[in-house]
Amino acid sequence: MRTASIERNTKETEISVSVTIDGKGKADISTGVGFLDHMLEQVARHSLMDITLKVKGDLHVDQHHTVEDSGIALGQALTKALGDKKGITRFASVYLPMDEALTRVALDISGRPFLVWKVELTRPEIGEMDTELFREWFGAFAQNAGLTLHVECLYGENNHHMIESCYKGLARALGAALAIDPRQADMVPSTKGTLSD
Repeated sequence: MRTASIERNTKETEISVSVTIDGKGKADISTGVGFLDHMLEQVARHSLMDITLKVKGDLHVDQHHTVEDSGIALGQALTKALGDKKGITRFASVYLPMDEALTRVALDISGRPFLVWKVELTRPEIGEMDTELFREWFGAFAQNAGLTLHVECLYGENNHHMIESCYKGLARALGAALAIDPRQADMVPSTKGTLSD
């Protein structure tokens, strides 16, 4: 099974995370930031990965370290679980509607991290989460999972719907890109022969 667990401890956060790529979408998430927990539950459910993520962060300072470091740790666990990436579909894209909002997510499990983020939110917070931290989470996750990741909310009015469509879109695209392509099950999907660098 493609599974991995890691621990990441700093003076700002203590994190344990486990990922099973070929799971059933089970989530056990506790970051101390309620809206982030809700979004990461969406990632698990709609990618069909099993994710356990426990974070103890310096929330008395603010949410930044907790949010960013959760993206770092989850990305690192996913990279570890993928191993040499043999057989993966690699590329995927999805249009994800949520009520009046529509988001496009396209990604490449390339080993070359890059984030394009075109999401214009109009509120400073959703729940108790600072909206400027969503980009930080996606950037940290893409960097550490080795993803080329493009996220664009094409339109929407309700900020909750807009950002949730981003996380659900990520989940659906990940699920498709992580799937094994039976035609290349024993091959790395790259003319270079590697997706490590």
